[in-house]
Amino acid sequence: MDKAPQQMDEIPNQREVAWPIAFSVAWGSLRRRFMRAMITMAGVILAIAFLTYMLITDNVNQALLGLRSDAVNILLQKAGVDILAAGATDQMMLMLIGLSLITCLVGIINAMLMAVTERIKEIGTLKCLGALDSFIVKTYFIEASLQGIIGTAMGMAIGFLIAILIALSYYHQYVFPNLPMGRIVGSLSISLTVGSLISIAAAILPAYWAAQKAPVDAMRVEE
Repeated sequence: MDKAPQQMDEIPNQREVAWPIAFSVAWGSLRRRFMRAMITMAGVILAIAFLTYMLITDNVNQALLGLRSDAVNILLQKAGVDILAAGATDQMMLMLIGLSLITCLVGIINAMLMAVTERIKEIGTLKCLGALDSFIVKTYFIEASLQGIIGTAMGMAIGFLIAILIALSYYHQYVFPNLPMGRIVGSLSISLTVGSLISIAAAILPAYWAAQKAPVDAMRVEE
């Protein structure tokens, strides 16, 4: 008669799910929703590609201006570069970059909130099966972050390629011998950092909102 209460006392408490398990669940979710993930990543790709393109283009132009060659200066002027205002900050361009990054941030948040809304019953089922709020937060945080980081990497590659191709079309043989690799690596690092921070920031709200859903309310949602 005393065994049942004793056995109940021995039932272990719920444990935190390890990050690798949450990562595998989030990755599986991305694979199942590949097309929707690509749509979400499109905003990140375009914003980071634009940022990378502007940074790399400025790096190349500054390196060519440093040659102080009349022939190169003529090519720079034909490309629309103001050689007299070299090094000056373009306020309009900074504003455009800022707006594109804000749009990217809002786009990720909106897409992930929609994904949470569509998967309310899935969240309710997981909670009924014993999933902790921390597991829901980890899963959605990793999923949104992955979309942003993958989109950032793709945007960096696209922006770099376009910047180099356009530079070659304007400056021809002067580009590769004078590529400022140190500056370019620094610019790519800036793009990676900005894209990653935006993705992580955008992942926080959807992950938190998903975890706040009560199991009963989630399971009550109609299709």
